[in-house]
Amino acid sequence: MQSLLRPALSVFVLLSTITGLAYPLAVTGIAGAIFPEQAAGSLILQGGKPVGSSLIGQHFSDPKHFWGRPSATAPQPYNATASSGSNQGPLNPALVDAVKGRVEALRAADPNNSRPIPADLVTASASGLDPHISPAAALWQAGRVALARGLPEAQIKALVDAHTEGRQWGLLGEARVNVLKLNLALDALEH
Repeated sequence: MQSLLRPALSVFVLLSTITGLAYPLAVTGIAGAIFPEQAAGSLILQGGKPVGSSLIGQHFSDPKHFWGRPSATAPQPYNATASSGSNQGPLNPALVDAVKGRVEALRAADPNNSRPIPADLVTASASGLDPHISPAAALWQAGRVALARGLPEAQIKALVDAHTEGRQWGLLGEARVNVLKLNLALDALEH
């Protein structure tokens, strides 16, 4: 029995050391060397202090800021520890009511804007943490933001254009605007 137990324990300790210690340390070290920003959480720093991550949305409700996609996390919006979708199908009355409520809130915040509201302003992403909105969603809000800040709408639209990211490698995904980065650029205009 001892002749079987010793080799089994030796293999267990060896494989545990390789797969539980050496491999994770090597992957973490390589990731940190090749992709240092991403390995550190893609943090956005302002004045040397982190103000958020470019990968996780933040809740903005001030009319002077652009608003992101609704978050499906509860009890607080954009809670990274509760990442998940609402799990409501398109025919679910709760989803229909939530979207209607969001449409009403957007119309109330900008009553002069009669253009159709882009879908990403009233529906949550699958993770509930999406930090991006479509350029159409940002431009839809430009009038409200310009009015609240007392700036020309053309200046706000130019800022949206400057912060619009194209498709990854020119073919993956869609054009998008990182809401946190756009709002930080807006705030920098006033300072």
